[in-house]
Amino acid sequence: MSDFDALIQRVNTCTRCTLSRKRTNAVPGEGSRNADVVFVGEGPGFYEDQQGRPFVGPAGQLLDQLLASVGLDRKDVYITNMVKCRPPNNRDPLPGEIAACKPFLDEQIEMISPRVLVALGRYSFSKFFPDEPIGKARGKPRPWNGLTVYPMYHPAAALRNGNLRSALEQDFRNLALLLQEDLSSSRTEEAEQSEQLSLL
Repeated sequence: MSDFDALIQRVNTCTRCTLSRKRTNAVPGEGSRNADVVFVGEGPGFYEDQQGRPFVGPAGQLLDQLLASVGLDRKDVYITNMVKCRPPNNRDPLPGEIAACKPFLDEQIEMISPRVLVALGRYSFSKFFPDEPIGKARGKPRPWNGLTVYPMYHPAAALRNGNLRSALEQDFRNLALLLQEDLSSSRTEEAEQSEQLSLL
């Protein structure tokens, strides 16, 4: 069993907080373990709890559409949440619940080692930059621990408030450009390193 599989198993059997008592399934996350992009939402909802998969309800369908609009697929990215079990009635996760799941999320980020972390919604964004409002921060990539954090509105917020949808669509277009720039600069660095080695 790989370290990542062992981590998933620990999430699935976790009893660190009271959310574990009423869950149908824990929702560790899914996607490519070599992804350049990790999407971090807030917590599973009803459909996610039923299936044990992240973002499979209405917000997940919108996320799939947004990914497809910029040429990405779920299998190319990794999708997870701040908390891995559904809060009752889809309420906001409590600080103690976020703290209980923090080691799992930290390990996922460390193992996958993405180029970009997309923080979906204020709870996710506050993990990386506490006390900053998502409305002002969204769409502006910034460095964090050697990675790039890219805050966006949560797709569920765009479903509740249609005015946010165009902002979300724009942020996805900019995410695609960010990934292209990042890939281009890494290729340039590799070419420069290769050139330097050939001169030795």
